[in-house]
Amino acid sequence: MLSQRVKAAAIFVPLLLIMIYIGGWAFSVFITIILLLAAIEYTRLFFHMGYRSSLPILIAGVLLFILQRWIWNGKHLDIFVSAIIFLTAVTALIEYELGIKKAAVGFAVTLAGSLYLGWVGSFFIALRALPFGLGWMLTALPATWLVDNGAYFFGRWFGKAKMAPNLSPGKTWAGFIGGILSGTLSGLLLVLLWRAVGFLPTDTPIWQGAVMGLVVAVLTPVGDLIISLLKRTADVKDTGNLIPGHGGVLDRIDTWIWGAMLGYYLVRIFSL
Repeated sequence: MLSQRVKAAAIFVPLLLIMIYIGGWAFSVFITIILLLAAIEYTRLFFHMGYRSSLPILIAGVLLFILQRWIWNGKHLDIFVSAIIFLTAVTALIEYELGIKKAAVGFAVTLAGSLYLGWVGSFFIALRALPFGLGWMLTALPATWLVDNGAYFFGRWFGKAKMAPNLSPGKTWAGFIGGILSGTLSGLLLVLLWRAVGFLPTDTPIWQGAVMGLVVAVLTPVGDLIISLLKRTADVKDTGNLIPGHGGVLDRIDTWIWGAMLGYYLVRIFSL
């Protein structure tokens, strides 16, 4: 039986691919909805831990980071970060005066969620907005998905040594190596494909795709493990139940947002 992650991808991936292809405001609105749903699940996770995150402020923080990318094209970041910190701090002060004794923890949780889901999540929009962003987005994210699949199958076939037994008992070092191999190869092949159909310049070096796949394979497991950490601490199996039997939005995008962020920075480095 395939992992829940693979089966859920069969639902989300086609819709996401369509929205990536369309781009523009439709893609930005779609990503905004996804990140706001993830923010709701994030708040619920900490509620299960006994901590209160301010959902209105978290949503405002995520929206401000998205607008900073979407409308202002990444400009005025200092103003937006300062506004988010100020709003979160004022909210925590008011909550404590209202009798919420763990308001200080709520301040840290809300601010962390704004940065993680808002700042990191906004790289979906930033990557798609780059020149030839369609091709690079369709390299970074599919490579991330194929890393997951390669890790899953290699882990099943050869996995014995556990990678993080307390956080994610199913992860093995063999799976990690399998993810690196599948990510590197898929990145290379995806660049070849997108060059052929015009999504990337015809002179794009194929080694750039291989490097993107390699970096995504090595680093995106951190995104998976950090969400596993939250779920283990909250003592819940999934972040939500949006897809019955398959978990929530945050379960699905835990590595995707890292893939978009890494893809963005790599493209910027490639263009130097």
